[in-house]
Amino acid sequence: MSDLIIAEVGPSGLAPVMAVMNTAFDPGYGEAWNEAQTLSMLTLPGTWLSLAQCGETPAGFALVRQVAEEAELLLLAVAPSHRRRGIALALIEHTRKLLHARNGNILHLEVRYNNPAIELYKKAGFVQIGRRPGYYHGRDGQVHDALTLSCSV
Repeated sequence: MSDLIIAEVGPSGLAPVMAVMNTAFDPGYGEAWNEAQTLSMLTLPGTWLSLAQCGETPAGFALVRQVAEEAELLLLAVAPSHRRRGIALALIEHTRKLLHARNGNILHLEVRYNNPAIELYKKAGFVQIGRRPGYYHGRDGQVHDALTLSCSV
């Protein structure tokens, strides 16, 4: 995408991130974070938030926290109107480059076991290294396992 721009934003750039957050996650699974949760994570050392924009329109974001040589992709989301355009892969690649520049070498994430995004993560080079039973609690009371995935940077 020639008009895709990915840049780091701080707390002042949270409004477009929350706009994507509120449309990207299925509310039935309770995976989206609220503004207070997202803001509190940004106050922790080693945390960064990348916003992808197509022109002036917020299209996606990645929230990452690094500790020593390892990092966790805490949230990755693309607005439904911008999906299937390579934005998620571009955000993952951007995250890898930033992590490498910060002397990191492993990127982890957790994803609901039945989330279609697993195929995206496999395409990006992630492999399953674990499973957490009952990790996600849906609004309907159902619990869902999480898969732990990792990739080298």
